[in-house]
Amino acid sequence: MNSNHPLTKNHHRRQFLAKAGLGFGSLALTDLLHQQGIIRAAESDNPLAERSSHYKPRAKAIIWLFQTGSPSQVDTFDYKPELGKRDGQALAGADPKTGFFTTSGKCLKSPFKFKQHGESGAWISEIFPNISKHADDIAFVYSCHSQSNNHTPAMLELNGGMIRQGFPSMGSWMSYGLGSSNSNLPSYVVMHGTKPRGGDPIWSSGFLPSVYQATSLDPRAAKPINNLEQLKELEGVNQRSLLDALNTANRKHAKKRPFDRDLNARLESFELAYRMQSAAPEAFDVSEEPEYIHEMYGLNRNESKDYGRQCLLARRLIERGVRFVQVFASIPKTPGGGVGDVPWDGHSDIKVNHGTCASTVDQPTGALLTDLKQRGLLEDTIVIYGGEFGRTSDSQGSAGRDHNPNAFTTWFAGGGFKGGAQYGATDEFGYKSVEQRVTAHDIHATVLHQMGLNHEQLTYRFNGRDFRLTDVAGEVLHDILS
Repeated sequence: MNSNHPLTKNHHRRQFLAKAGLGFGSLALTDLLHQQGIIRAAESDNPLAERSSHYKPRAKAIIWLFQTGSPSQVDTFDYKPELGKRDGQALAGADPKTGFFTTSGKCLKSPFKFKQHGESGAWISEIFPNISKHADDIAFVYSCHSQSNNHTPAMLELNGGMIRQGFPSMGSWMSYGLGSSNSNLPSYVVMHGTKPRGGDPIWSSGFLPSVYQATSLDPRAAKPINNLEQLKELEGVNQRSLLDALNTANRKHAKKRPFDRDLNARLESFELAYRMQSAAPEAFDVSEEPEYIHEMYGLNRNESKDYGRQCLLARRLIERGVRFVQVFASIPKTPGGGVGDVPWDGHSDIKVNHGTCASTVDQPTGALLTDLKQRGLLEDTIVIYGGEFGRTSDSQGSAGRDHNPNAFTTWFAGGGFKGGAQYGATDEFGYKSVEQRVTAHDIHATVLHQMGLNHEQLTYRFNGRDFRLTDVAGEVLHDILS
């Protein structure tokens, strides 16, 4: 060994080997910690570059079918025969102020018949003939509860973990944690008809950099994404040259301002918009789908065509690498209490309201599950279905149900969730969750887990504090995972 070499000068062979061994040991330890998700690999300058997960993920994408307005658990998936037996009688323990208005305190039976389906024997309402065919693909969680009986705070909680604005939604956290798995479309897409009550803050990126903000759109519009058209005078080389010059100037500007967290987001947004000009129109063109797909999703029926288009587009988007697609159910008209931005809100007549809403969403939802399964996509795509809270077991007026934050059902399919699983329980009237109670944070922790993210390690420092989607709570629901 050359004793004059800078690495070995004034060192004996044993000293050199000892120090080299420590170095190799450090490399091995670093790799081990990375495999266990304790540390993350260094990321590129692109804030949307695809990142490694904490551990091997079970799912790659999420489609969240959000049923705005809150479906009634006891009229959809949480069968309560005792409610029918006690129809019109006093509901023990009923609080007339549980809901947003005032309830009667008297039991209101479900106007719908229930039947068991599949090998799991899950009870499902007659209003869902297509969803019921997938009983053995679905994991039902009956014991969800929320903090608020008001639509907007409850939607904020279910999306971002808090009942107030300013916190990032789960889709934004997912983009921050994993980046984008495609380069030509957004990582996080929200589809709505009439915007739900609460609007854009529901899917906000909050204090995360704005590059993780959802791209929201109305697929019913002739131009679903605004301001995406290419100007004729800026086609091809001209537009690329202009963007390159802009990028050079912006990079110089950003270098002098290293603590401005939004600059890289703005730079990336220019490039993403450029790439989307060719990719997005193709992704949103459902005319290339065969006629049988249009029929399967209900695009040929007036009542289901809008929601059916949302579901079909969700499948097309995740096929093209969009990681998180959230669908706020577009339902054309909802008599019986619901209005456009809260369609399942059956205050005055649960039978008419829920019958109308179910006729809109049942066929497309069933079609989405069938389609994903046939294409081999359901295995690594999580489908989530549910509203922001439930509805009361006692009546509002003579035939309606008020808001109920104490009990609601959410179900999951695909992405490593255990088909046919039935988790948690409400009391015999479906009024309150009583067994294995589940919070929004538990839902978030479980979905992040399936995507390969440890919810306790996915943090972002803001205002001198480390924040996470699940705050200081959240338990992974291992019992419903395969």
